Amino acid sequence: MIDREWIVKKTLFVFAMIAVLGILLIVVLVTQQAAPSIAKAGPLQMLFSSNWNPQAGHYGMLIFIAGTFLTMLGGLLIGVPLALGTAIYLTQMSSKRIAGPVSRAVEIMAGIPSIVIGWLGLTMLVPVIRKVLGTNQGYGLLAASLVLGVMIMPTITAIAKDALDAVPVAYKQASIGLGATRWQTIRRVILPAARNGIIVAVILGMGRAIGETVAVAMVLGPSTAFPKSLTTPTHTLTTKIVMEIGESTGLQRSALFAMALLLLLIAMALILSVRLVTRNKEFA
Repeated sequence: MIDREWIVKKTLFVFAMIAVLGILLIVVLVTQQAAPSIAKAGPLQMLFSSNWNPQAGHYGMLIFIAGTFLTMLGGLLIGVPLALGTAIYLTQMSSKRIAGPVSRAVEIMAGIPSIVIGWLGLTMLVPVIRKVLGTNQGYGLLAASLVLGVMIMPTITAIAKDALDAVPVAYKQASIGLGATRWQTIRRVILPAARNGIIVAVILGMGRAIGETVAVAMVLGPSTAFPKSLTTPTHTLTTKIVMEIGESTGLQRSALFAMALLLLLIAMALILSVRLVTRNKEFA
C-alpha cells in the first residue's frame, strides 16, 4: 500500500532542496564569473579604488559602493520615519474605519512596479527639485533618496505594523492603568516591546533599497564620479551593472559580476542580521 504521507513528505523535501540548490547555484555561477577580474585586479584594489577604467585595466568600485550606501541611507532617512509613523497610527491611534482603507492603500503601494515610481520621479520629481533648488539638473542623491523612501515605506510599514500588533494588550492596559498618557505608553512601552520587529523591518527595507535598480537609474543621473552635492549625478552598484552589462566583454564583464557578487554578499549579510535579531527572542 502506498504511504501517501511519505510521498508528501519527500515531495516537500525536494521542493525545499530546490530552493537551497538554486541559491547555491547563483552563488557559484556569480563567483565563477567574477573570479577573473578579482584575480587580475585584486579584491582590495576593486573595493578601495575609485578608478573605473576597464580599457586601462582598472576596476575600482569605490564610487559605486559609496553611491549605493548614500542612496540607501537617504532612502532610510525618508522612508523609516514615514513608515514607522504610519504603523503607529494604524495600530495605536486610528479607528478601524480609517485603518482598513489606509492599510489597503499601503499594500497597493507595495505592489506598484518600480519602473512606474521611477518614471514619476523622472517626469515630476526631478523638475520640481530643479526648480526649487535653482539648479541646472535635478538628478542625484536627493531624487534617488526620495524615490527609494517611497518604495521602501510599504515594506517597513507592513512589518512594523505586525510587530506593533504583536505586543500584548496587557502591556498597554498596565501602562495606562499606572497613569501614563497614550503617547508615553507608545514611546516607553509599545515601541520598546516591538523593537526587534521594527529592526527587522528596517533591515529588510535596507535590502530593498540596496537592490533597487531601474527606479534609481532613472533619477540618479548617472555619472561615474563621487557626488559633490545632493543634486549631482553618480552611480550605484546596481545602476552601473545595468548600464554596462549589455555591451561589456572579457574582464569588464567579469568586474560587473564582481559587483553583483558584492551585492549578493551584502544581501546575505542583511538576512543573517535579521536572524541574529530574532534568534531566541520574541518577534515583538
